[in-house]
Amino acid sequence: MGTIDTRSFLELMTELIAMVDEIVSLAKDSDTEREVFTEFALLVERFSPSLNELKDNEKFMDRSTIRKAVESLEEQLNRSKVLVQSPNSDTFVKHVEEVTHDLGRSLGLLLLASLGVSTDLKEKIGDLHKELMSARFSLDSSPSSSWVSEFVSELKVVNEIEEESISLESLDIGDVVLQLKYGNDEEFKYALLGLNELIGSEKVSNEWIDEEGIIPILFNRLGSSRPENRLTIIQILRRLALENADNKEKMVDVEYLSTLVKSLTRDVEERREAVGLLVNFSDLPAVRRRMGRIQGCIVMLVAMLNGDDPVASRDAGKLLNAFSSNTQNALHMAEAGYFKPLVQYLKEGSDMSKVLMATALSRMELTDKWRAALGEDGAIEPLVKMFNAGKLESKLSALSALQNLSRLPENIQRLISSGIVALLLQLLFSVTSVLMTLREPASAILARVAESESILVNQDVAHQMLSLLNLSSPVIQCHLLQALNSIAAHSSASKVRRKMKENGAIQLLLPFLMENNTKIRSLSLNLIYTLSKYLPEELTEQLGETHISTIVSIISSSTSESEKAAAVGILSNLPISYKKATDILKKANFLPILISIISSSNAPSTPTKCWLEESVAGVLIRFTNPSDKKLQLLSAEHGVIPLLLKLLSSGSPVAKCRAATSLAQLSQNTLSLRKPRKSRWLCVPASADAYCDVHDGFCFVNSTLCLVKAGAIPPLVQILEGKDREADEAVLGSLATLLQDEIWENGSNYIAKISGVQAIIKFLESGNVKAQEKALWILERILRVDEYRVKYGESAQVVLIDLAQNGDPKLKPTVAKLLAQLEVLQDQSSYF
Repeated sequence: MGTIDTRSFLELMTELIAMVDEIVSLAKDSDTEREVFTEFALLVERFSPSLNELKDNEKFMDRSTIRKAVESLEEQLNRSKVLVQSPNSDTFVKHVEEVTHDLGRSLGLLLLASLGVSTDLKEKIGDLHKELMSARFSLDSSPSSSWVSEFVSELKVVNEIEEESISLESLDIGDVVLQLKYGNDEEFKYALLGLNELIGSEKVSNEWIDEEGIIPILFNRLGSSRPENRLTIIQILRRLALENADNKEKMVDVEYLSTLVKSLTRDVEERREAVGLLVNFSDLPAVRRRMGRIQGCIVMLVAMLNGDDPVASRDAGKLLNAFSSNTQNALHMAEAGYFKPLVQYLKEGSDMSKVLMATALSRMELTDKWRAALGEDGAIEPLVKMFNAGKLESKLSALSALQNLSRLPENIQRLISSGIVALLLQLLFSVTSVLMTLREPASAILARVAESESILVNQDVAHQMLSLLNLSSPVIQCHLLQALNSIAAHSSASKVRRKMKENGAIQLLLPFLMENNTKIRSLSLNLIYTLSKYLPEELTEQLGETHISTIVSIISSSTSESEKAAAVGILSNLPISYKKATDILKKANFLPILISIISSSNAPSTPTKCWLEESVAGVLIRFTNPSDKKLQLLSAEHGVIPLLLKLLSSGSPVAKCRAATSLAQLSQNTLSLRKPRKSRWLCVPASADAYCDVHDGFCFVNSTLCLVKAGAIPPLVQILEGKDREADEAVLGSLATLLQDEIWENGSNYIAKISGVQAIIKFLESGNVKAQEKALWILERILRVDEYRVKYGESAQVVLIDLAQNGDPKLKPTVAKLLAQLEVLQDQSSYF
C-alpha cells in the first residue's frame, strides 16, 4: 500500500514548477542530441506560465479530480527528467516522443478537470495540449501536428484510486452517446470525459445536445453511477445550464430535481456541485414550488447552511432565501431549525401569514437551542404586537407561540422588555367574554415571566395578582400562585413582600389550605412558606389553632413530599417564642408524625427530600427548647436524639446546622438531669457503663439528654473537619456545653481524647467571626490544662499569631489572652 501524499496543493504546484525549470535547464545543457532536446525543452518550458496561474488559484483548484490530474503530470515530468539525465542512444527519439505525448495526455486530463478556470487560461492549456499531442521528433526535423486524431486514439485517463494509462479504440461522437447510454462504469467514465471535451471544444451544439437527449441520459445515469462519475455528471450539467436557458428548463423535471437532492446527502464535492446547480434553477418559480415538496430537500439545505463548507453554505443560503417566498417552505425551514424566514413573515407578512406562522410555532416541539435562535432572530417582539393589536385569532396564536418560547429563561428577559407584563395583567382583568379563552395562556406566560427578577420593575404586579386570585378559574389560580411565589422568593423583593404583607397576603391565602384541589392547596402552601421565611411575625398574627391543625392534618395525610415539606416548613418558620403554637402541636401529637417522616424515609437524596429534612429539623428546635425540660424529655422519649444524629451524619448543611442547634439545647440541661454517684434517688445501683466522665455522674440518653452517651460528639467534630462551614457555629455551641464551669476540665479531657482539639485549631484558620469567637472560648478553656497547653500550644500559637495580625479586630482581646496563656505575650500586652 502506497504512502499517503500529505503535500498541500500549493506545495505540489511549487514542486512541479521547480521540476519544469530543472528539466528545461538539463535539456538545454545536454551534450546528447542537442537539437531534439532543445525542441523538447521549448515545449516543457511552456508549462511554467499555466502552472503558476493554477497555483495562484489554490482554493478553487484543490479538488480531488484536479489533484489527480496534477499528480499524473508530476509522474510524467519525473519520467522526462530521468530521460534527459540518462538518454538511451538506440531508442532516444522514440522515448522523447512517448514522454511528450504522455505529458500531453496528463495536461488534457487537467484541462478536462478545470471547469472553473478562466477562458484565457483554458486556451493556453488547450494550445499546449495540442502541440504536445501532435509532436513528432527526428534527428533532422522539428515537431509536426495532427493532434485531434492522436488525442482521440491515445486518450489516457487517471483512475481515481491509482494512476493508470489506458488507451481507447478510436472514439467518435456516436460512440460517446452510445457509451453514455449503455456503457459500464469504466466506459461511461471515458464517455463523460469525451463529452466534456466535445462541449469544451464546441464540437457539438445545443441542438445536438437536445437531439441526442444528453440531459435525460445524464440524469438517468446520475442515481446509479459511481461517486467520481456522479461528480463529473453534475459538473457537465452545471456547464450546460449556464450556457443555455433551454438546457436549464429541461433539467427542472421533478424526478430530475429529486435525483439532484439525493446528491445533497453525499460527499463534500458532490454536495457542493449539486447545490451550485440547484442555485442556477432558483430563479424559476416552478422549481421553488417543486423543491419544497421533495422530501429531505429543505432539511439538507439547512444542514449545509450550518456546515463547514463556505461555498456550499453560501449557495444553500441563496436557495433557502429563494424558497422562502412560499409560506409552506418557510414552515418546513422552521421545522428544520432555520427560523429567519418565519420571523420575517411574523414581522412583515399578511395577517393570515402571521397567524399561520404563530400557530405553527405554538405547536412545534422546540429544543432550547431553537427557542434561543427564535429569540435572537427577533420572534418575540412581533408576536407581542400581534397579541396587543391583532384580532382574536391573532391574539390566541401569538399567546400560544409566546407560551412555547417562554420556556427558555433567556427569552423571559426579552418578554419583559417587550412590555408584555402590563398587557397580560390587562387581559386577566378584562371581563370581555370573547377574551376569556386567552386568560389561561396569558396566566401561564405570566407565571414564567415571574421567574425573572426583572419583573420587579413593576412594584404593583404582586398586588394585582393577589386581587385576581379569587376572581379566576382553578387553572389560572395555579398560574397566579406560581407567579406570586416566584416574585416573593426573589432576593431583591423586600419592598414587594412588605407590600404583600400590607395587602393581607397570608390572610388571603389561608382559606386555600382547605381546597380540595390539591394543586392549588400545594401552591398556596408554597407561597405561605416563602412569605413566612421573611414575615414570621405576620404568620404569628394570622395563624390560629384551626390553621395550625389544618397544616398538621395535611402533613399527616398528604402523599406529596413537596407538600409535606412546605407545610412543615411553615411550622418551622413560626417564632420559638410563639408558645401557643407549641401547645397546639403537642395537643395534636405532632412529634411522632415528624419523627416518622424522617425515620421511614430511605429514598435517595433529592432537593425536595432535603427541604423536608431541613423543615423537620427546624421544628425540632422548638421541641428541644432548653427552657422547657419536660418538653425536651418528651422529645427524647419519642426518639428525637437518634433522629438528630441521623440528620447530623447524612443531612444537608442546613439540616446539620439545625440538628446541632437542637443537640446543643438538649445538652444544656444534662448537668441538672444527671444522677450523682451517691444519690438517694437511685433505687437500683446504676451500672458502671452508665457513668459519664464528663458530667461526673450517671447519664442516659433519654433521661439526662447526654451527648457523650448518645455518641454525638465525634460526628460534630467531623463537621468541623469537613469543608462545609454552614453548621460550624451550632456545632461549636454543642461542644461548648461540655465545658460549663462545673465540668470544663472533664469536657476538655473528652474533647482531647477524641482528637477534637486539632479540629478546633484547624477550624480557626477558615471559620466566620462568630464561630471563631466560640472556638476561641473553647480553646481558652482546654489550654488551661497544662498537659494540653504543652501538647497543642505550638500549633495553636501559629494560628493565633496569624489571627492577631490578620483576623477580625473583635477577636484580638481573646487571641491576646490565649497568647499570654501560652506565654507568647505578657499579660500587660496592648492586645488586651
